[in-house]
Amino acid sequence: MKNIYLLVFLVFISCGKSIEDNCFQDNADEAEVYKEEVPFTVQEILSHKPDYLTISKLKKYRSFKEDSISSHFYDINNEKEELRKYEDHKKYYAKFDSLFNGQFAFSSKQFLDGKEYALAKNELGFWLVKIENDKPYAYFLGLSFSHYYINEVQTDPIVKNGKLQLLGSLVQIIKVPGLPGYDDYSAIDDGRLFSIKLSDLEKDSDNDGYNDIFEESFGLNPDSEDSDSDGVDDFNDLNPLFKSEKNKFTSLFEQLLPKYATSVGQNFKKMNYYFVVYDNDCEYFQHVNPELRTIIIPEETSKRSYYLRVTDVINGGISKMKKDKKNPDKFYILKWGSSSTTDYCVEFINGKWKINITSSTVV
Repeated sequence: MKNIYLLVFLVFISCGKSIEDNCFQDNADEAEVYKEEVPFTVQEILSHKPDYLTISKLKKYRSFKEDSISSHFYDINNEKEELRKYEDHKKYYAKFDSLFNGQFAFSSKQFLDGKEYALAKNELGFWLVKIENDKPYAYFLGLSFSHYYINEVQTDPIVKNGKLQLLGSLVQIIKVPGLPGYDDYSAIDDGRLFSIKLSDLEKDSDNDGYNDIFEESFGLNPDSEDSDSDGVDDFNDLNPLFKSEKNKFTSLFEQLLPKYATSVGQNFKKMNYYFVVYDNDCEYFQHVNPELRTIIIPEETSKRSYYLRVTDVINGGISKMKKDKKNPDKFYILKWGSSSTTDYCVEFINGKWKINITSSTVV
């Protein structure tokens, strides 16, 4: 019996990809083909909805079209009035913006039982934020903006009877013709009420500062305050999913990652709800010690949480390293972001990386 277990283990190991497979590529270019995703139907969205979410149909409601048009309308013929609205909004949410270090866009502020609530959104998704005794709290909703549209204008209080209640619609992503990767949204089931118990939202089993919904959505361990067991709790770990290590390749990737932007007046180390997300299976990349809060998710979609399978939260990427045919210390790497690509030629000389940009494109 022991021999059978050993054989199964060896087969499993042999089938797994090695560091060589995950981090390096052959000299032949690996062409990436754009694949358009098939939109989800209403029934598919409802069948995959989180268990903690209740969805009700409304008879009277503010439609997706009305809300989206009015919320994003800018009167170019009356810029003074638009500027006034912007400044009023900024002042109205100044306390939230200050305590949360500019991590969110806010709407639907509400006072209740000595607490201040607001709906918040960033590149990761929707949040309920709260200020209690001048201390900020943020609770991730786990509702993909690929499926759910939350009205900018909420006609009723968002927190009521121990629940978060949000007016909105079920939507699907529609592709902009001729522009692969550029998305727009269309309502496929208008007039919905999304409800979540506050007790479900605020549940933080390991008391690390992130609610269970966030940790389950992004692959962290909701039962351990230190998911990667590196001695730094998830809330303060800049790379909470992987232990940081030091070798020549992690050093290279750290130099290619975004830098800590002190020049813009932001303290990113205090921005606990702001993450740069990459999909990368290279162990060297996974073990970086980044300057910006970073989550690294699997490249293979099937290995991700449902939220990450249906929600595009990836900020950019760094390709596998292509080896130089003649020089074993020289490599070629492609880095891309939301609107640019950059090709690098890197060489390890005397214990340091020499990094040269060979080409750059801005979309």
